[in-house]
Amino acid sequence: MRSMAMEDFAEGPAAELVGAATVTEAELLARLRAGDEEAFATLVRTYSGRLLAAARRLLRNDDDAADAVQEAFMAAFKSMDGFQGTARLSTWLHRIVINAGLMKLRGNSRRPEESIEDLLPRFDADGCWATDVHSWGATSDELLERREIRTMVRRCIDSLPETYRTILVLRDIEDLDTEEVAEQLAITPNAVKIRLHRARQALRTLLDRELHATNDARCTGVSAAV
Repeated sequence: MRSMAMEDFAEGPAAELVGAATVTEAELLARLRAGDEEAFATLVRTYSGRLLAAARRLLRNDDDAADAVQEAFMAAFKSMDGFQGTARLSTWLHRIVINAGLMKLRGNSRRPEESIEDLLPRFDADGCWATDVHSWGATSDELLERREIRTMVRRCIDSLPETYRTILVLRDIEDLDTEEVAEQLAITPNAVKIRLHRARQALRTLLDRELHATNDARCTGVSAAV
């Protein structure tokens, strides 16, 4: 599930800089560090779309996402002298907007989270599945090639409790590694791994329910038409 979710939701191949034929990343950085306002406008035009998409995936609110992107650009501009160039500019900006988004999540008042236990697999005393495990009738690759399935995946991810949704988005969609997620969330790497595993299990349960509900509805419709 992880790699397909990444391909579907992440920003994809890095876009070229606006006017890349005449402006390289190194040149843009030099101009930014010199306080060139036009260079900053170029930075915003080039990266605002992908940063806004990342912020929306994390925050699920257009206004909060736009605020996070604005805060990220201002933070980047102020710390430009500290950018060492060991990573791509797009990667650096992505990390900044994710941090801005997480700060917003922490600041938002949230209702107590619902338990995830009923979405996790159950086993009997012999260690076997306590409930039937249904086949989806297709591979994960095939499922995620279908437009309606991509919409379903997004919906199921958004229905996860916030703690697990955030972990899943950061690791499987925004592609932060375990140590980065642990640092961002102020938890241990082992806690990240445990929560991610539970989030993936819960997501599979939600998808399983939706897929079979959809298939049952289609079968009912076909029967009624006969």
